[in-house]
Amino acid sequence: MEKAVKTLEFEKVLERLAWHASFSASAALVRSLRPAGDLDAARQRVAETAEARALLEIKPDAGVGGARDVRQQVDRALHGATLLPGDLLDVRHTLAAAGRLKKAILRGDHEYPLLAQMAAPIAESRRVVEAVDRTLDGQGAVLDSASPKLARLRRELRVVHDRIQEKLRRIIGSQAARYLQEPIISQRGGRWVVPLQSNFKGRIRGIVHDQSASGATLWIEPLNTVDMNNEYREVALREEEEVQRILSELSALVAEEADAIRWTVEALAELDLAFAKAKYAEATDAVAPELLSLRPRTAAHPGSTLRLCGARHPLLDPATVVPIDVELDDETYIVIITGPNTGGKTVSLKTVGLLTLMAQSGLHLPCKEATLSYFDTVFADIGDEQSIEQSLSTFSGHMVNVVEVLGQADDRSLAVLDELGAGTDPAEGSALARAILTTLRDRGVTTLVATHYPELKLYGHNTPGVTNASVEFDLETLAPTFRLRIGLAGRSNAFAIASRLGLEPEVVSEARALMPDTQLKAEDLLDSIHRARDEAEADRAATQQERAQAGELRGSLQQRLHNIDLERLRILQDTRIEAQAELNEFREEMRRLRRQLSAAGKPLAEIRRLQQEVEAVAESTVPEPEPLPPDEGLKDSVAQRPVKVGDTVWVTTVSANGEVLSLDETRAEVQIGRLRIRAGLEELEWREGQDSGKPERELPSSMTRSAASPGVELDLRGERVEDALRRLDSFLDASLLSNAPWVRIIHGKGTGRLRSAVRQALKAHTQVQRFEEGKDGEGGWGVTVAHFETG
Repeated sequence: MEKAVKTLEFEKVLERLAWHASFSASAALVRSLRPAGDLDAARQRVAETAEARALLEIKPDAGVGGARDVRQQVDRALHGATLLPGDLLDVRHTLAAAGRLKKAILRGDHEYPLLAQMAAPIAESRRVVEAVDRTLDGQGAVLDSASPKLARLRRELRVVHDRIQEKLRRIIGSQAARYLQEPIISQRGGRWVVPLQSNFKGRIRGIVHDQSASGATLWIEPLNTVDMNNEYREVALREEEEVQRILSELSALVAEEADAIRWTVEALAELDLAFAKAKYAEATDAVAPELLSLRPRTAAHPGSTLRLCGARHPLLDPATVVPIDVELDDETYIVIITGPNTGGKTVSLKTVGLLTLMAQSGLHLPCKEATLSYFDTVFADIGDEQSIEQSLSTFSGHMVNVVEVLGQADDRSLAVLDELGAGTDPAEGSALARAILTTLRDRGVTTLVATHYPELKLYGHNTPGVTNASVEFDLETLAPTFRLRIGLAGRSNAFAIASRLGLEPEVVSEARALMPDTQLKAEDLLDSIHRARDEAEADRAATQQERAQAGELRGSLQQRLHNIDLERLRILQDTRIEAQAELNEFREEMRRLRRQLSAAGKPLAEIRRLQQEVEAVAESTVPEPEPLPPDEGLKDSVAQRPVKVGDTVWVTTVSANGEVLSLDETRAEVQIGRLRIRAGLEELEWREGQDSGKPERELPSSMTRSAASPGVELDLRGERVEDALRRLDSFLDASLLSNAPWVRIIHGKGTGRLRSAVRQALKAHTQVQRFEEGKDGEGGWGVTVAHFETG
């Protein structure tokens, strides 16, 4: 497998991955990364990357920031060496970073079980961290408070220093200052001195400790400061000894915790490797591959799976690389790729081989979707293998590699072979290529081959388990498109290219006449198949675009109808409120007149008759208002009591009446027409006089219209799976009540966990007829469109 790692340039991928490592220990792990030894280990690595992506999505600052690989420093401490303050600070920062990361992971250990397992060996070693904090400041200087003796010595040192400075300042400020080069105080060899001009030597009595390069300045220690300088040096030496003793104690403490610190560094390196893979996955817009075990082998197939949708070579410029789709059906495990030079055959081979190595190493893949088997070994023969030192031609170099493949490959292997049989006589090379492919086919080796031999096209067409593929060529621009087509052999474009480049038609016609009729007919038939397929794909793309536009228009119209319905309800409610107010004023006026007539002793018959007419008008003019959606703030205020089984209740989240079928402490099951939903008790309202009533089995049209539409789109990006599924459940219920024919759920690309959970929920929902990936213009594979049952 190591040869394939080199040939497929897996190490270049690791170098890019190493850019995302936070310290040297994890970078070393990245560069030594190789495919896992078995399927379970590979799956675990992929899952670790997915958990790291999920954690970074919620906590972008999670990581091992501040950590250093301090294993060498720890080893020196074990051997009795005294560590420098900078080394001790590195140990302290590493342990502190480890503690922070472990806490962040363990807070969500049920969500990140693999990361929690990786973080388990981390030892915070609080004794070391606290001891360093008590002893050193942020720049590595030993604090006065590190020991009482150090504090006393430094006080003495400051006192002596101040006396020396005062004495030298007096000299600088006296008549002797004219003998000095500058009025400054400096230090030489640990002694405090002043700069005397050399031509005034002897004017200030003292000891010369240094002189300038030009000899013009002598650094002199005046005699009256010698005793104080001696005292200063004596105290300074004792202070240095105490500092070394303190650092030695700290180093001994590090040695005591050596094993724990080494385990912590190694655990941090493993965690940072997972974070590096997660960051690289985000940078390459990658998805988690689904790794499968090989199905039981049959006579016709080794049981391998290979499905890469929108696969991009990770080392090519993402702005220009053309994605390829590679999918082998249950009857195919060998692909023969034909097409022009520089058309993308080799890139296609490298993409498949490299992504296989990446998946088995735990990396996410730059694809829209990836499902592939775990292969015990991967073989690759790509590029020009000629060697001057070994006297090997191109053909010989390829043959050496092919011999190795044939000697080791079996039905648990993947082989990618470029220009099989090339570099020799075409007839012999073609025969060898077919014989080698037959051998690989008989052994059940999953194989992708690139070739120019036309005979292999016929072999791919007629041989069970083998299929053709081609890379496209644009005859208008005379350039390859780099798109890979499975199931269709490549065309020979020599005559067409020659004509486009201006070769005389007579020459082209004569060349065609020299070709065998059978080969010409085959090429013409292949050309017509390619054209028909191009036209079909263009029609499909146009249909998808029209469908997307129709979907957008339908959604827009539904939103407009919803807004109109809400506005109608608002206007109706406002009108009823206004009419009720006017009626109340009229009633109050009638009561006032009645009181006046009663006070005057007049008959009340006429007043009663008028009041009855008013009541009749009120009953016909101001019926009970239709309930508005609760979020409009217009729902009636009603007396409430605990809900019980059999009650007719108002479900606020979907704006509809329903019958309570069952209850628990927090939620209820409610039947609304044909729909049965689960709702929180706080979402239910009982209204007086309705507890014995039964709901309609079919929702009335007026209720259907008044149910608030949630819209046709639900955005779940960035949410946890549990929260997203709860929102999805409520959204589907509300959409069904608003008679929505379909809805769009935006779950994003990410690790694929949320997409899988959404699609599992849709699959289990009884009212969802089908669901599909979003089309071009609808969000692609970051969106799922769900269609409801009709009728």
